[in-house]
Amino acid sequence: MDIIWKNENLDLKMLIYDTLPTGSKLGFIEIIKESSTVFKILTEGGRKGRYQMDDTQLFKWISENNKNEKLNHAIDNFTKSCAAFCVATFLLGIGDRHPSNIMINKEGKLFHIDFGHFLGHFKEKFGFKRERVPFVLTEHFTKVISKGAINPIQTAEFQRFRSLCESAYLIIRRHSNLFISIFAIMLSSGIPELKSKDDIMYLKNKLATDMSEEKALDFFRQQFDESLTLSFTTRFDWIFHAIN
Repeated sequence: MDIIWKNENLDLKMLIYDTLPTGSKLGFIEIIKESSTVFKILTEGGRKGRYQMDDTQLFKWISENNKNEKLNHAIDNFTKSCAAFCVATFLLGIGDRHPSNIMINKEGKLFHIDFGHFLGHFKEKFGFKRERVPFVLTEHFTKVISKGAINPIQTAEFQRFRSLCESAYLIIRRHSNLFISIFAIMLSSGIPELKSKDDIMYLKNKLATDMSEEKALDFFRQQFDESLTLSFTTRFDWIFHAIN
């Protein structure tokens, strides 16, 4: 996705780490220096941060690591990389998005790790799917994007973030044939959650390939709004993650 976006002159500051397979189910993953999980950052804020009672902890952490003029650059990095991963995790149906699977480096770049569940094959607990939002967009994130504003969603910074998400979605959608073909080629690769036409159909549905671009954009906007409206469910999930 990063290559597709950059070819369309959209640099979303994605932090791409290398992997090196060395055998069946074995390999190395590049270490990203000066980075931390969202969970660890929240925990540094004490009980309020750990148990989701302080929406400003991520913003504080980025501010502490980026003084003066560096702060605006770090927030720009966060805004763009967050937009990239909102779209990417939505399209790929990445599951298990708890705060220990989302990381940030000191330059403000957000990135995800641990992709054991994708294409909508979400974990369940007591018969309920853990993933209840199209993608993770918590108040912690909107606080950073809006530079700590009291009402983040009402700011120009947040509207810019929303526009970035929409542009990123439409660009990938315009390359949907290439995108879907890559996954179709991998159907026989032995990946447990990529083995049937239903898995390819999941991608087509997320890309809204049967709609016009205008209607597809409306579809994505609905998913975006749902992610915001239901962000409280992510908060509850993260509280349980902290307890466990």
